[in-house]
Amino acid sequence: MKNISIALVLLFSLSLFAQADRGSKLKVNDKAANFTVQMLDGDSLTLSKLKGKVVLINFWATWCGPCMAEFKEIPKEILERFKDEDFVFIPISRGENRFLVEQKMISLKEKGINFNVGLDPTKSIWDEYATRYIPKNYLIDKDGIIQYISTGYSQNSMQTLIEEIKKLL
Repeated sequence: MKNISIALVLLFSLSLFAQADRGSKLKVNDKAANFTVQMLDGDSLTLSKLKGKVVLINFWATWCGPCMAEFKEIPKEILERFKDEDFVFIPISRGENRFLVEQKMISLKEKGINFNVGLDPTKSIWDEYATRYIPKNYLIDKDGIIQYISTGYSQNSMQTLIEEIKKLL
């Protein structure tokens, strides 16, 4: 019975690991694909210029319920927690136009969710990283290497993401 329990735990663990990067072109230990993203506030960010910082790229969409659930936690759990660290958060709207994203961010600001987001209306950045499933997070170390990928949202996934960021800082 003990062997069956161990086998089930191992199988479950392998299943979770296999799902973490599902729909992802880039994998853990790959060099992150460089890009320049136009931010909603008019600024632009280039990934390669962030070398020396830990970077969290978050792909999302305005219509994605799990993305919005994740967004509710990001200000307190990610932005406040790591505000004094060498850490950059880049949420990138996947395949949506500026107006739609702008309207969503205005409505989120009224709920206390207020941060700048990137625009990828043609999915050119997304296409370098993934093929499907959002929200999708890529955690990149100070040398530009992907160290962690998560797909989907749950309370546990946010806690794991926080722990992974801490390891890299």
